[in-house]
Parts: sequence; C-alpha cells; structure tokens
Amino acid sequence: MPRNLCLTRQCFGLATRIECAIRPLAGDNGLWTLLFAAGITGEQPSTVKSEGPFAGPVVAHDMMESIVDNLTLHGYELARDPQIWCLHLQAHLRRLNGRHDRLAL
Repeated sequence: MPRNLCLTRQCFGLATRIECAIRPLAGDNGLWTLLFAAGITGEQPSTVKSEGPFAGPVVAHDMMESIVDNLTLHGYELARDPQIWCLHLQAHLRRLNGRHDRLAL
C-alpha cells in the first residue's frame, strides 16, 4: 500500500472522499503520523485530522491499512484520483510539527 491514497464513496447522490497520507514528524526522532482529509468531492475538506505518532513508517503504514480495511467495509473504494487536498494535509502537518517542537523544548 502506498504512503498516499484516496478513497471515495457514493452516498445519497454525493461523492464523499477521504485522502490519507503517511508523513514523518519533525525532529528526526523516527516518529510518523497519519493525516486524513475528508469531505465532498469537488469542495474543500470538511475535516482534517491526524493519528499518531507512530514509531516508524511501518507501524503507521499498518495502521493506515487497518483503517482503509475498515472504511472499505463501510462502502468506500480505493480511487486512483490524484490528491487534491495535499495542501490541507501539509498545513496540518506543519501545525503538528509546531506543537511537537514546543513539547521538545
């Protein structure tokens, strides 16, 4: 499974979308996070969240795989669409890294 993916689901005539990304946290300490943006396709995401930190990319990848498996049970399908909310995910990662830097002091 890649480090970035997109899931979509049709519900009541609307296409909902979830984008996921695995990214390292700042500090070169081996911690990684999962980033999620969700909303209606073609609009801005209605929510951006994260899970973690995880001790390495393999652990984060395993967690993402588990979440994707659960979402597919609820009607989501993997899509080959390019990520359209990557800037939202990057901004959330910057906020996380800012908090992480303050905690490290």
